[in-house]
Amino acid sequence: MSQAPNFYFNSSTEKPYLIITAVEAEKEALQRGLGGDNRFVLAAAGVGPASAAAGTAAALAAADYRLVISAGIGGGFAGRAPVGSLVIADALIAADLGAETPDGFISVDELGFGSSHIAAEPELSARLAEALHAAGHRVTTGAVLTVSTVTGTAETADRLVRRIPGAAAEAMEGYGVAVAAAGRGLPVLEIRAISNPVGPRDRSAWNIKDAMKALESAGALLTEVLP
Repeated sequence: MSQAPNFYFNSSTEKPYLIITAVEAEKEALQRGLGGDNRFVLAAAGVGPASAAAGTAAALAAADYRLVISAGIGGGFAGRAPVGSLVIADALIAADLGAETPDGFISVDELGFGSSHIAAEPELSARLAEALHAAGHRVTTGAVLTVSTVTGTAETADRLVRRIPGAAAEAMEGYGVAVAAAGRGLPVLEIRAISNPVGPRDRSAWNIKDAMKALESAGALLTEVLP
């Protein structure tokens, strides 16, 4: 069962920024980085694209916002985003939304039933990536893939990279957040701190502690980058 969104409200008279995470630990890391900046509202909406979309939609129905941010930890693709680094999305992509056929995967775009791609707000994404780089963080800009099942084999990771060459990271919520934001005509960002490589499920290769520290750092820079 998905958890109900846990909102952290501010008292600003301006429209705030909404940040959606999957779990409380991610939200708490960002709160530490934000340092009480009351321009931001945070919600832990649950794991997966459905919970993310529902939680985001609920928050957007309750108040007005000027930007929505999907943020948390995720997997990094080999050669693109190493463990401990940060990925700023230029596109939020539903990587497994489509149909399986004998000849391979067909995306929902190819099926003619909609789009699996939502672009991130380009100017703010670029400014955040530049600020992170200037602060000494390892940062990559690229597509963040949203999946309902986390990749656990090298074969699946290779298929994703071949099908979506710009893929930098994999997570489970971004596209759901973006769909809800798009429904309100709002721009979206996605920030992923890399906790593990995308591929064979090897817990010894994970570093959640450093990923959370990177996420906290990203939160601190958001206060400087966003107007």
